[in-house]
Formats: sequence, C-alpha cells, structure tokens
Amino acid sequence: MINHLHEIGKVSRAGIWVPHQLSPENLLQRVSICTSLLTREEVDPFMKRIVTGDEKWVLYINVERKNQWLSPGQKATPTPKPGLHPKKVLLCVWWDREGVVYFELLDMNQTITAEVYCQQLDKLKSALAIKRPALTNRKGVILQQDNARPHTAKDTRKKLKEFGWEILPHPPYSPDIAPSDYYLFRSLQHFTKGKNYETKEEIQTDMTDFFNDKSKEFYREGIERLPERWSKVIDNDGQYIID
Repeated sequence: MINHLHEIGKVSRAGIWVPHQLSPENLLQRVSICTSLLTREEVDPFMKRIVTGDEKWVLYINVERKNQWLSPGQKATPTPKPGLHPKKVLLCVWWDREGVVYFELLDMNQTITAEVYCQQLDKLKSALAIKRPALTNRKGVILQQDNARPHTAKDTRKKLKEFGWEILPHPPYSPDIAPSDYYLFRSLQHFTKGKNYETKEEIQTDMTDFFNDKSKEFYREGIERLPERWSKVIDNDGQYIID
C-alpha cells in the first residue's frame, strides 16, 4: 500500500496542529463575524480606533534547539527539554497602530482573574488618556480581545460599559484573527529564543526594549492585517488560517 502511494506521487506528512477542533457552529460564527467586520471596515474604516490586548507566558529559561553540522555517524549534541513546570511570568500587553500603550508583568506563576483584569483596564484607561488623547476624547476606543473568562466576566463588562468602550466582536477559539497571537507574540517568541533571565526585572527591561525598538510601521502592519485575515476566514469557510 505504501509503495503504491509513493508510486502515484503521494508523500507522508504529519498533520498541522490547530488551536481547537472547530464545530459547525464555530465555523459559522467565524464566517458571520468576519463578514460583518469586513463590511463595516469597507463602509466606515475603524482600524485607527482599535486597541488590542492579550496575555503571554514569558519563560525565564528559553531553550533553543539549533541545527548542527555533523560528520557522517556523528551524534548530535542533545538539548535538554524544559521542565514540566518552568519558571515563568505572565506578560499582559495592550497596543494599537502607533505602538504599545501599556504592559505589565504579573508575579511569577500568577494568572489573570476578573479582578486583576479590571485593575489592568483602569491602568490602560489612564495610559490611553496620556498617550492617545484624541482616541479617548473624540474617536472612541474599540477594544479587541479574546473570549477568555476574565475578559468576559460580569465585572469586566460592567467596567467597559462605564468606560464607554466598544468591544470588537471576536469568535471563540480564534487566535488566528487576534493581532497579538498572529503577529506581536510571534515576533516576541523569536526575540526571547535562547535567552535566560535571572529576575523579573530583567524580563521587564527586555520587554521594554523589545516594544520600544519596534517602529510604528511594525505595529501598524499588525493591526492592518486584520481585514485580510477576515477575508481569508470567509474564503476558508471558517477554517483556520494556516500560516
């Protein structure tokens, strides 16, 4: 059987990992929301109003497995895998077309709760008032976030309503249309590869340098890819975008 498959040009490849097994309802939601957002953007462009936020674990020890040039028969030098419970801190960051508005690192192994998230939103609001006064005073913030429980909790919804911020519709299980996931965190992952940190303060400094060294064009590109990705989801009948 295998020989026959080879004879007709077939090759064996592992399947691609996806974030979630999307149900027919999930697929329909993704197409419906992306269609409505794309239509809105074409009629009334709103990319300049988007502030997007998300969280990512940052490891203290970032193992990098490198390719090695070896002689025939020579064994590669092994690279130890990280432990099952690596030392890490949670990075929480909010950004727009102009750059990072606010970020913070939680204490080691601390996670997000609705209470913590509401406190962060207060800090984000203050940062926006200083860094993006035109957005907060006239245009109005459109917050792009995923559907994690702290983001959609009752207290969170109440606070965002008090702020008068619009929440951009986002289908469940859809990191492929979340700018932090498909863009910012990929660049950050490459930046931290092979780096080792001793303290939280070292990570704080490195994250600050990373965000500050990126140009406005970098951040603008990340946000302005959204309509293109919405179109891909529609063309894919809701299936994930495979980059």
